[in-house]
Amino acid sequence: MGPELGNITDKLKQFKGFRLPGARVLALVVLGLWLLSGIYIVEPDEVGVVTRFGAFDRVSGPGPHYHIPFPVESAQTPKTTRIRRLEFGFRSIGRQGDSQMATRPVPEESLMLTGDENIVDVQFTVQFLVKDAVAYLFNVADPEGAVKGAAEAAMREVMGKSKIDAALTSGKEEIQIQTRELMQEILDRYDAGIKVVAAQLQYVHPPAEVIEAFKDVASAREDKSRFINEADAYRNDILPKARGQAAVIVNQAEAYRESVTRTSQGEASRFLAVLAEYNKAKDVTRQRLYLETMERVLGNPATEKLVLTDKALEKTVPYLPLPALTPVRPAPAPEGGKKQ
Repeated sequence: MGPELGNITDKLKQFKGFRLPGARVLALVVLGLWLLSGIYIVEPDEVGVVTRFGAFDRVSGPGPHYHIPFPVESAQTPKTTRIRRLEFGFRSIGRQGDSQMATRPVPEESLMLTGDENIVDVQFTVQFLVKDAVAYLFNVADPEGAVKGAAEAAMREVMGKSKIDAALTSGKEEIQIQTRELMQEILDRYDAGIKVVAAQLQYVHPPAEVIEAFKDVASAREDKSRFINEADAYRNDILPKARGQAAVIVNQAEAYRESVTRTSQGEASRFLAVLAEYNKAKDVTRQRLYLETMERVLGNPATEKLVLTDKALEKTVPYLPLPALTPVRPAPAPEGGKKQ
């Protein structure tokens, strides 16, 4: 045995039987601190979950509480009203400028296949909260990972059943609703104790390689809608006018028909009345018709008349009033502009 080892042995022998005067006090202090470590406080937005030897034992509400210190019992206080948020297809990396958030794309999460075999770039967020603290802590090993897997699976399934036109335009609201419901169904199947608040689409576009072609298609659809609206406006303007004109023509035709019908009926009635009188007295009726006709003809001031006696008529050759039938043209003026 060397000299150094011998010196150490001698020093240990000197301390043999030494007693620390405050050992009992120190033990009491340690025991007190151990007992005080069982005090825990549950905040208003939290739920206290106490385990005994790693197994669930009880739940405690807001306020101060006590449990047997570790390793017998331990307490966890998950927040049940705080809404948690997960990002898919992108990651926020900080603020850019005053208000805009800078993001980094994650293509392996965002590229999805639609129901009409098109590829679409989808970025979305999911918001959830804890609805059952016990199930949240003990039924799923990685609750956040479970939410992430359920969200990706639900969104890809819903997109796989949707047309790309609906995903890019008017079908976004329906896609969000279906995704949230499907996520909730998956998480309830695992009894994860999680409530899905919202699944919100942030950015839905075709891949960058074909986005220009999709813009052309969208422009063509807008032109189509514009042309249809212009045609509808023209139709709404011209049809009432055409209907009005048709109604006017129909009314005029009906009025003319009524006038002609009533005139014909009157003429027929008058003729029948004359016929009845003629059958009663033919000579008298014939003479009366002759006199009425001559009165009507001779009484017209516009009619040119030539009255001849029977003797004059025997010596006169009937003639046509040719000058009256042929218009007289004025003689052309001689040269110099003066009449001869």
